[in-house]
Amino acid sequence: MPLRVDARRNLEQLLAAAGDLVAEKGAGVALDEVAQRAGVGIATLYRRFPDRTALLRGVVLHSLDQTRTAAERAAEEHDDAFEALAAYLRAALELRVAAVIPLVLDVLDLNEPELAAAREASARATEELVDAAHASGQLPEDVTFADVGMMLVRIARPLPGPLPDELKHELARRHLELFVRGLGRRGDKLVGPALSRDGLAQMALRDAESLR
Repeated sequence: MPLRVDARRNLEQLLAAAGDLVAEKGAGVALDEVAQRAGVGIATLYRRFPDRTALLRGVVLHSLDQTRTAAERAAEEHDDAFEALAAYLRAALELRVAAVIPLVLDVLDLNEPELAAAREASARATEELVDAAHASGQLPEDVTFADVGMMLVRIARPLPGPLPDELKHELARRHLELFVRGLGRRGDKLVGPALSRDGLAQMALRDAESLR
């Protein structure tokens, strides 16, 4: 049954607030703080998410769906392949998924079927943008999908120190534009491992197995 308008609004506010607070404070953020920022009562939060794990899972699924949509929209709205990739990166930064997911790796099993499917759909849509930028000749072939994704994670993570949160995010936007500016420039050959998406997934799987 579809959610009522007010219930849908409360859910969206909870997911947005939780995503922002996890990015700022980590996966252990207090649930009452999430409810307060969302502008709803704690009982409303618990009706939707019975515990912290359920809330974090909801945040990740929501974020991955948003990034997939952002990648597909960028491809549809931009005829220029490089501009489509840049538009996606800007949208993804605002969604903060790259800041959130690394912080929940110890709490959630991202290989659980529904999460894995959402990750695959989001990654596939992003990889298509990278492939198109390669095919257009605007993105150097040695810049991989993993390079683009990892740099987004680095940029999205809030800077340490006592700077105001909004200033940190404004700086992240600036640093993303520096990254986009440099992406299409050809220079010296890159050093270090050139990871593909499959290689990145295999590395993550090995790391997960080593922790068991």
